[in-house]
Amino acid sequence: MKFWKMNGLGNDYVVIDNRDETIRDEEAPKLAKKLCERRRSVGADGLLLVVNSKIADVKMRIFNADGSEAEMCGNGIRCFSRYCYENKIVSKEEFDVETLAGTKRVWLNLNAEVISVKVDMGKPNWNRQALPMVGEGTCINEDLEIDGEPYKITCLSIGNPHCVIFVDNVQEFPVEYIGPLIENHEVFPRRVNVEFAQVLNKKEVKLRVWERGCGETLACGTGACAVAVAANKLGMVGNKVTVHLLGGDLQIEVGERVLMTGAAEKVFEGRLF
Repeated sequence: MKFWKMNGLGNDYVVIDNRDETIRDEEAPKLAKKLCERRRSVGADGLLLVVNSKIADVKMRIFNADGSEAEMCGNGIRCFSRYCYENKIVSKEEFDVETLAGTKRVWLNLNAEVISVKVDMGKPNWNRQALPMVGEGTCINEDLEIDGEPYKITCLSIGNPHCVIFVDNVQEFPVEYIGPLIENHEVFPRRVNVEFAQVLNKKEVKLRVWERGCGETLACGTGACAVAVAANKLGMVGNKVTVHLLGGDLQIEVGERVLMTGAAEKVFEGRLF
């Protein structure tokens, strides 16, 4: 079985064409855990499977390093799109990808190979039930107590759940300690991705992300979108934002729909035995 190792700003994935259903549904979580284990296997933040779709050009399934299935992944879908185009699974420069979070349109920026990918990430959903999150209505700049300290949180779904916290100095913030406490907090019954963001100016935000099922990662596409949308909602930034992540930058456009543009890189390809 052939695979590609890819990364989007350091958020890395094993990508496999599973249109022939060689990997059965019940096998995928176990395989993801095995392949994503660093130092003992290929090593990655997640496994992306190419699947046939009845409603789009192709379907993407995403399994985190712990075997859990994710609804959507911003960095993953850019890698997935490049993989599909360069393996001639899809021959168009603009096409639709089915995900558990709905169908997403992608546009490829080409120069002999795929240089970058723009993704229509859809409309943000502020309803607590979309995450899900305990309570009614929305959660915008509300207090959440962690270890006796109140943190201002803003929560929304960009295909998957995010809890955004704005801090003064994200580099010094204890992401490794606070991140898992919020991820597994009882107010989030299916866990949550946690973003710790520092607004630099009206056009730039610095971000660290604690991803559900992965821990801190170098980048998170949906997380960058969630931060840009939340910061815009709170009047901190405008409609076009550069989000600086540990692995690199993403360009986010905030409007009725959210557009994300960033790189997708092939690292190597191999064969599983």
